[in-house]
Amino acid sequence: MNYIVYDLEFNQDFSSPGEHRANSCKRLNRPCFEIIQVGAVKLGRDFTPKAAFDRDVKPTIYPEISPFITELTGITTVQLAKESTFPQVYQDMIEFIGQEDSVLCVWGMSDLKELFRNIDYHKLDRKLMPRSYINLQPYASLHFHLPQKRPMKLKTTAEMLDIPLVHPFHNAYNDAFYTAEILKKLYGPSVVSNIYDPDFKPPRPRPAKKRVDYKKLIEQFEKMYERQLTGEEQGMVQLAYKMGKTRQFLK
Repeated sequence: MNYIVYDLEFNQDFSSPGEHRANSCKRLNRPCFEIIQVGAVKLGRDFTPKAAFDRDVKPTIYPEISPFITELTGITTVQLAKESTFPQVYQDMIEFIGQEDSVLCVWGMSDLKELFRNIDYHKLDRKLMPRSYINLQPYASLHFHLPQKRPMKLKTTAEMLDIPLVHPFHNAYNDAFYTAEILKKLYGPSVVSNIYDPDFKPPRPRPAKKRVDYKKLIEQFEKMYERQLTGEEQGMVQLAYKMGKTRQFLK
């Protein structure tokens, strides 16, 4: 069994506001984040390094690299022009992973979700990619007794675990390297793998059904009119309230 510790860098369309961009992606059935760099480290069961994977990806969804992404990662449009597109890099990544049982290890769920979204967009065989995964980010929060609602950053975690910062961050391979080092530090009986289902959609919580307290409603009417309502009047109040909720009398 191997651990495939990987990281991705993305490009996206920054020409539209966030909400409009997200809606546009759904409408056109394409990922909002296009993979432009894949970095991975393969570790054996005892965390012995076995192989490394470091590839740039030529974008086809958003061909021009955003200036923001270039500033963050150093990746430019010119740099990626002669690289392979994602379908070829994906096949190379599958060969890198190999036939042995493997667990994907990531820093945050976004890299896992966006990997499968890019796979589906290019109509590639998602069954080739392992589904077993470990998201190390919440385990770091647990290790330092911090709330999981505010996920820790990769660099902060590496610093707090005294991992030497010898490579710049926001590079897919370098970030995969740091994530692998964190895995070695945090791994224990409490660190368990899960199965990722790309098609899973959490059910929307249904609002609790509210019931009208007719007793208090009648009491309010009696307070307003300073007298007790008859049984017939109480029935009329309840009926009027129910009919009003149907909205059929709105002009």
